[in-house]
Amino acid sequence: MLGAGRIGGFHARTLAEHPDVEALLIGDVDAVRAATVAEEVGGQHATVEGVIRAGLDAAVIAAATTEHAALIGSCLDAGLPVFCEKPIAVDREETEALVDRVESSGAILQMGFQRRFDAGYREAKRLIDDGTVGTLYSLRLATHDPNPPHEDYIPQSGGIFKDLFIHDLDILRWLTGTEAEEVYAQGSVRKFGVFKKYDDVDTAAALIRMADGVVAVLTGGRQDPWGYDVRAEIFGSGDSISVGLDGRTPLRSVEPSAAPRESQFYPDFLARFEDAYRAELGCFLDVARGRAENYCTARDALEALRLAVAADLSMREGRPVGLSEVS
Repeated sequence: MLGAGRIGGFHARTLAEHPDVEALLIGDVDAVRAATVAEEVGGQHATVEGVIRAGLDAAVIAAATTEHAALIGSCLDAGLPVFCEKPIAVDREETEALVDRVESSGAILQMGFQRRFDAGYREAKRLIDDGTVGTLYSLRLATHDPNPPHEDYIPQSGGIFKDLFIHDLDILRWLTGTEAEEVYAQGSVRKFGVFKKYDDVDTAAALIRMADGVVAVLTGGRQDPWGYDVRAEIFGSGDSISVGLDGRTPLRSVEPSAAPRESQFYPDFLARFEDAYRAELGCFLDVARGRAENYCTARDALEALRLAVAADLSMREGRPVGLSEVS
C-alpha cells in the first residue's frame, strides 16, 4: 500500500480485512503516518522504495496525484500488478507514455474509477445495455463536493475537469459505451477566490455530444452546504432512471407536497461510495491473481483525461472543442 492519507487509510483497512490478503506493507513519504496506519490495521510499514522492493504480490497506489506516474513506473519495474487511484498523471503526454508501456507489455494497471462498481451505476448500465432504457437520448451528471479542498491541493489537482469531473467523464463513456465527439465547457469563480489564484474555477458545466449523437450535460462545483452530492439522470425512449437520488442525497425539495427529509445526508465521498471502493479492490485482487478481467484499464483513464483536456481547452478559449483536437 503506497500512500497512507485519507483514502489510503481506508484502502488499507479494506485490504487488511479481505480474506485474500495475507500480508500488508504500507509506505508513505510521511513515515509516522505510514506507521500509524500500519498499527491500526495490523500491517507493517517501510519506506516507499522498501515496499516496492519487498517481494509482495501487488501494489495499491493512493499517494499524492503528482506521485502517481513515478510510483506506477517503479511498481511496473518490479513486476507488480498495480491498482492506482485516478489519475495516472495530470500531464497527457506522461499518461500516454505509461498507457503505451502497459499495453505493449501486458502489465496490469487497474484504475480507481469506483463509480463503475457502485450498485446504482451498475444497474443503470444493465438497463441501458439490455434495452430497457431504449434509445438513449441524454444524460445529466452532477458532482458537488461538500467543501473546497485545501489550498495546497489546488495547484496539483490539474483543474476542475481533471479533478472533480474526471469520474463523470469516465462514467459517461462507460454508461453510453461510446466516445465523446465534441465538448463545450464554461466555468467561473463564484465564491472561493483562491481558485482564481491558480487559474482554476470553483463552478463549471459542460455540454458533451457523443459520437452516436447522445448528449450529456455535466454540472458541479466545489461546495454544497448540505453534503456530498453525486447524481446521474438518464433519459431514453423506454425509461427514465436516476442514480444517487435517495434518502441521503443532499438536495432539498421546496415543493409543498414533498415529504420532509429524515436521513443524514452523505457527508463525503467515502460515505457515498464505501461499498463501491470495497468492490473495486476486491476486483483488483482477482485481477492480480488472474481470476478476472481488468474492469477499468489504463486506456480508460487516458480517454477520460482526453475529454477533460478538451473541456479545459473549451472553457479557456470559449468555443466548442472536438476530441479530434486532443489526439
